[in-house]
Amino acid sequence: MPRATRDESDRTAARILTTSADLFTRHGFAGVGLEEIAVAAGVTRGAVYHHFVSKKGLFVAVAESTANRVAQAVVDAADDNREPWDAVAAGCRAFLIAILADDARQILLLDAPTTLGWNTWRQQDSDASGRHLEEALESLVSQQLLVTTSVPALTALLSGALNEAALWVAGSPNRDIALDAAWGEFERLLHGLNERTPSGT
Repeated sequence: MPRATRDESDRTAARILTTSADLFTRHGFAGVGLEEIAVAAGVTRGAVYHHFVSKKGLFVAVAESTANRVAQAVVDAADDNREPWDAVAAGCRAFLIAILADDARQILLLDAPTTLGWNTWRQQDSDASGRHLEEALESLVSQQLLVTTSVPALTALLSGALNEAALWVAGSPNRDIALDAAWGEFERLLHGLNERTPSGT
């Protein structure tokens, strides 16, 4: 395929992806049809099928892109902190804030578990934000700031807690209050893992 044609194809795919992400955010997966996406993106229905095969295939791509954006928020927040444990805490809090934002909550918390299936949803999260959490925990262990018998097991436990907290907050009538409560409890878990935190704090 000539470069100009390939570039045009890539731009078309990106436009379809951006348009569908906006529509899925506003109306949910079930509330959006492929014809609506095609019209909004200014392409034919066949173009949507060509790039993403199906509506579910398109949603998989949207969910992956959204999960990667959440993961980048985690990395950015962690990188702003020089102290290792502060970096972990900042990254975890950034995860909750980013995934509960309007453009991520509908896609990743409300639609993805049922549309993708639980296992695919968990794997997508593990490949994105979960990977950074595991790397951060491994760094703590290497610096002798964390004692654990299994970094992968601890990653699964903490990641699971964050995801369950996010799902709980997303379904709460007052998400701001719920987020503060969930973060307070999660922070206590982190303090319990931090060997340098005095007991009772």
